[in-house]
Amino acid sequence: MKRIWKWLAAILLVLVLLLAAVAVALQQWVGSADFRGRVAQQLSAALGVRVELGRVSVDLWPLPAVALEQVQVKSQPPLSLERVEARPSWLPLLQGRREIATLRVRNAVMPQQALAAIAAALDKRQRGARPDGSADSGGSGPGLWPRRVVLDHVTWVYAMGGSSTVDAQVRLDPGGLPGSVEVDVRQGRLQGARASLTRGNGQWLMQADIGGGTVKGPIQAQSGARGMSVVSAQLATSNVELSALTERSRTLTGRLDGQTTLRAEVGGPGAIVDTLQSQTHFTVRHAVLHGIDLVQAAKTAGMTRGGETPIDAFAGILVTHGRSVELNNLVAISGQLSATGNVAMAPNHSLSGRITVDLAARAAAGAIAVPLAVGGTLESPSVMLTQGALLGAAIGTLIAPGVGTGAGARIGDRLGEGLRGLLGK
Repeated sequence: MKRIWKWLAAILLVLVLLLAAVAVALQQWVGSADFRGRVAQQLSAALGVRVELGRVSVDLWPLPAVALEQVQVKSQPPLSLERVEARPSWLPLLQGRREIATLRVRNAVMPQQALAAIAAALDKRQRGARPDGSADSGGSGPGLWPRRVVLDHVTWVYAMGGSSTVDAQVRLDPGGLPGSVEVDVRQGRLQGARASLTRGNGQWLMQADIGGGTVKGPIQAQSGARGMSVVSAQLATSNVELSALTERSRTLTGRLDGQTTLRAEVGGPGAIVDTLQSQTHFTVRHAVLHGIDLVQAAKTAGMTRGGETPIDAFAGILVTHGRSVELNNLVAISGQLSATGNVAMAPNHSLSGRITVDLAARAAAGAIAVPLAVGGTLESPSVMLTQGALLGAAIGTLIAPGVGTGAGARIGDRLGEGLRGLLGK
């Protein structure tokens, strides 16, 4: 019996030594400049952009994995990934099938513009390779997708400026669709936000904690034309601090409640944000409009700059078309002030629109209603009288200083609108 155990121990030792020798040889081979150059060349050909690798390694502990380190994708702007490692599924590998159990990305910087350009180039190449010009929706099959994706400290750089650094984990179901998603925003825009996505009954349920409140609701995906998928959602926002959603701007603060419906196309040549269409009926409690004192702006015919406007009740409808935003049917009420109007924001964050501010004046004089044109940017908004109202305000000031300014502005604005209608402009 002792002899058998000695033979088993000797065989086991030989196997360990052989495996160690194979590991050392494999590590030296994949770590060579020649092998690294081949991998970089293949990645460059696949992406259509030059890729540089600092190191290729094979890890045996704690689990076997192949890793690419110091990856530099020379796009405009460039992408950088400190480490990308893939761990195979061993049972399918022994059966001759290639499956990735886990793909982990660590300390990466991914600009939105670069990823959009690479995705567009890949889509164009796929369409050009097919006789009918359509995209290949079949891809490489769900088997080549990793069963689990882990992101450690990955930074997404937005096209319009700003960034978010996240830790995330995605698990795919057997059909290649996300079964569960967990995201934790560590730094930058939306810092502190946490979101989860769980699939069941043919849809996903989203739950996000952000700005002291929640955003939750079902998300559905259906097949669309030209190999694309159509994503739709109905989301409920409750008690979210508005400024937590707009890191670059604190123009409006307060607690947001709303109901949102949205639709977007995924898998086409454009970014998902370009196809996004949404509508949100919202209210904001304890709101403060920063950068504009609407009361003083109305009293001084739009000549006052800066300040802030506390608002008791603020409501409206937010509509998005790609990167453009419209705020319609706005209503704001606070003390001696009430305001209504519509405002639009272009993709470059420039503002345009009209609001009418009504101020409660002396009982004998009634109310002052002043039409204001909205301008500036989201970060630095401004208001001023419309062209027609400017002339009316000047005449009103001469006739009856104070109340006459606002009344004249209102009449002048109506007169200007009427003249434009008569002249067809």
